[in-house]
Amino acid sequence: MERLGTGIGWRPEIADAVEGMPGIDWVEVVAENVCPGHLPESLRRLRARGVTVIPHGVSLGLGGAERPDAGRLAALAERVGALGAPLVTEHIAFVRAGGPLTASPRLEAGHLLPVPRTRDALDVLCENIRIAQDALPVPLAVENIAALISWPGEEMTEGQFLYDLADRTGVRLLIDVANLHTNHVNRAEDPAEALAELPLEALAYVHVAGGFERDGVWHDSHAHPVPRPVLDILTDLASRVSPPGVLLERDENFPGPGELEGELRAIRDAVEKGGGGDAGRAGAGRARISQGPPSGTGRSASSKESAGAPAEAVRQRLALAQTALLSALVAGTPAPEGFDRVRLGVQARALAGKRADVVAKVAPELPLILGSGYRPAFLAYAQGSPMTDGYRRDALTFAEHLLFGGGALAEARTRRQVREWWVERSGPAPRSRRPAVRLARATRKVLLRR
Repeated sequence: MERLGTGIGWRPEIADAVEGMPGIDWVEVVAENVCPGHLPESLRRLRARGVTVIPHGVSLGLGGAERPDAGRLAALAERVGALGAPLVTEHIAFVRAGGPLTASPRLEAGHLLPVPRTRDALDVLCENIRIAQDALPVPLAVENIAALISWPGEEMTEGQFLYDLADRTGVRLLIDVANLHTNHVNRAEDPAEALAELPLEALAYVHVAGGFERDGVWHDSHAHPVPRPVLDILTDLASRVSPPGVLLERDENFPGPGELEGELRAIRDAVEKGGGGDAGRAGAGRARISQGPPSGTGRSASSKESAGAPAEAVRQRLALAQTALLSALVAGTPAPEGFDRVRLGVQARALAGKRADVVAKVAPELPLILGSGYRPAFLAYAQGSPMTDGYRRDALTFAEHLLFGGGALAEARTRRQVREWWVERSGPAPRSRRPAVRLARATRKVLLRR
């Protein structure tokens, strides 16, 4: 793996600051947020300067029960080509459930949810990653995620799960040390034990980010400064292996350039404090994986037997379990047996809050129209309306709820503005300037939905 150095997550809000920062060797961009034919000028300038740009996907759902969608894979491959990236990354997570495997409506989480660490889930994940690897033009690395909840009946630790995954597929790992801290607080998992079990010779690069703790739960916000415990985990990792690259993630509440540069200095210092690994230690890691996992990792005895495609019954069992969990989180159905109901409530509220925030970004006119009433109105809508087709469709469905589904729009002026916004965006054709045509389109839309 080539050396990447120190990087930062590129976001439009800090594009100018990133371009002016000293010591930025590479950037990472959310793959779904860029259009291959219309790359932002800032990214073009960075690439012209020789700065590596890596696309980071969030919507494949490689840990889901269904095989990866060919269209999503093709779109991700297209972004790799447009950015000239040497690598592409995604997450070990599921983001949707339901559909044909369960004969139930498809549900979207709008968030990265944890995969059960079971042999069934590992078999499905391995095949999904092989499918993705075959469809992508560059190596794939997958990231461990942060979680508020734990699956009952898990059969492996995170380190064991990732070890088998890398061993069976050859996939590279993107290790997020902030997520290791999150899982330490929320699931009592020791970061040092996880690092000791990981195949660090498969490391592609490292994520570092901030969060906050509330009522004993750590929220991986990407909107707060990086705390000392996360930097300590980074130092521990750097004492075991020299990370090819380390990247600061920040998605909201962006501080000034000086504060971001200070966080990058703290990250460099944490890596230096760990020594960045040494040749002897890295060599020992490579020998270890070639000889099999170290004692106590609990590697599945059936790895060879399960190296092929899992039976459809395995996918269906996973689909039913993931659908039951996601339905409890977004549709108010009873909590599946074995889950912590309090934690499920925390996760459900977090998902609804994230939906409200993202819809406000996707459709910024709605918060402007509704003012302080936007958030409570959206959260009330979200309680009975699971997301089924992404955030843009969610924004339209929310507006339809306000107009035709009993949503509270007391002022006639507000109702008119919401209706105009909805008519403008809900039809396949551009909005006509003739009032009669606009009314006909709106009426047809309503009648088709009855």
